[in-house]
Amino acid sequence: MLGVFLSSCAAPKPIVLPSDSGSPLADFAAVHATLASACTGVRTLTAELGLSGRVGDERLRGRVVAGFERPSSMHLEGVAPFGQPVFILAARNGTATLLLPGDKRILRGSAPEAILEALVGVTLAPADLLAVFTGCVVPTPRAIAGRIHQGGLASIDVESGDQQGGPRSATLYLQRAGRAWQLRAARRDKWQIEYVQGSGTFPESVRLVSPEQRVNLGASLSQVETNVDIDAAAFAVEERKDLTPLTIEELRDAGPLRGQ
Repeated sequence: MLGVFLSSCAAPKPIVLPSDSGSPLADFAAVHATLASACTGVRTLTAELGLSGRVGDERLRGRVVAGFERPSSMHLEGVAPFGQPVFILAARNGTATLLLPGDKRILRGSAPEAILEALVGVTLAPADLLAVFTGCVVPTPRAIAGRIHQGGLASIDVESGDQQGGPRSATLYLQRAGRAWQLRAARRDKWQIEYVQGSGTFPESVRLVSPEQRVNLGASLSQVETNVDIDAAAFAVEERKDLTPLTIEELRDAGPLRGQ
């Protein structure tokens, strides 16, 4: 079913980030406070994601309707050209369920990041995806250091005040936009994250790159709404008697994003 996500498009090469040690950025805390003022206030996020890029040997393209609610709830729905959804992934409190309506298969009780890894190679929990899409990069970020680099880029090291799932840290890379600083990229865990800022409050597009995991996947964000109430039913999958169980191993080895 998820073969509708396959495409012949090529993923762009990652941008080159500074490698020099840089010099101190004296007002890094104030710069970061300005950058993070919008994303740290996000309680819920709904958006349509336009996916494109490469995961392993597959080139991918598709649309996903997404909803997030702090601290750890997520709803992702793969949009088919017509008919029922390609997939529905619902997560809450560290547990997720994946439904493939067309195949009548269901995967219950797995970690959401494990299901996402099997689907699209992205090993991030819902709270981390929400932080990435809004430009916070990690949940409840706190700036701890800043530098100015050759070529004019600045970097700010942050750590997360939210310790659910273990400590998280990241480095944000900023470029000048007039008199202000603008988020251009970040590094966290095994990921390089690249941003395109539009005219709105939140990023217009986000790209996740991990050579180790062979992922170069972009997501354009449209129809973005924040802090609207989301029905709790969105973070669960309705049970049906006609569903056949699916395992993570089956999804990873011969899943709908593989070999279609």
